[in-house]
Amino acid sequence: MKLIIGLGNPGKEYSGNRHNVGFQCLSRFAKENHISFDKKCCLSRTGSGRINDEEIVLAKPQTYMNLSGKAVNQLLRRYNLKAADIIVVQDDLDLPAGKLRLRLGGSAGGHNGVSSIITDIGTKEFIRLKIGIGKPDARNNGAEVVDHVLGNFGGEEREIIETAIARAAEALACLITSGLDTASNRFNC
Repeated sequence: MKLIIGLGNPGKEYSGNRHNVGFQCLSRFAKENHISFDKKCCLSRTGSGRINDEEIVLAKPQTYMNLSGKAVNQLLRRYNLKAADIIVVQDDLDLPAGKLRLRLGGSAGGHNGVSSIITDIGTKEFIRLKIGIGKPDARNNGAEVVDHVLGNFGGEEREIIETAIARAAEALACLITSGLDTASNRFNC
């Protein structure tokens, strides 16, 4: 069984935010695989299904980003899983908008949601699918990081992210069916 966690903030006011690309990717992946988020469990909205022979549970923590670890810890206990069984889909400021990166382990890289997960489950050894959202720059009128991640994508950037979310959903399917090495070789760009 694999537990796939999309990071984001609950509520309509956050739905289009850069920080919510994890939720957006999971929604796309769920739709493509006929999975609905029809349960509330472990501080999360969840749905389950199968990809080939692999049972999967999709989860969108409803704790707000900075407390995501609480939900992930409860989900791991509920399904009797280890950190090696989870995939976290997250936004990443350090990647240009639209770039993907799959990796196992590593630091939180300043991402409070990932930091919360590492703290609450006691390890950083889990797979992350990072979706680049780019850093704020002069075009953003010097916007602070918080304003940037909680801001919505605009114009051309929205098109880039829509394509990235579609590729990230493909990357999840590849990761589940073919493993990290194959998925990394195909989707890390």
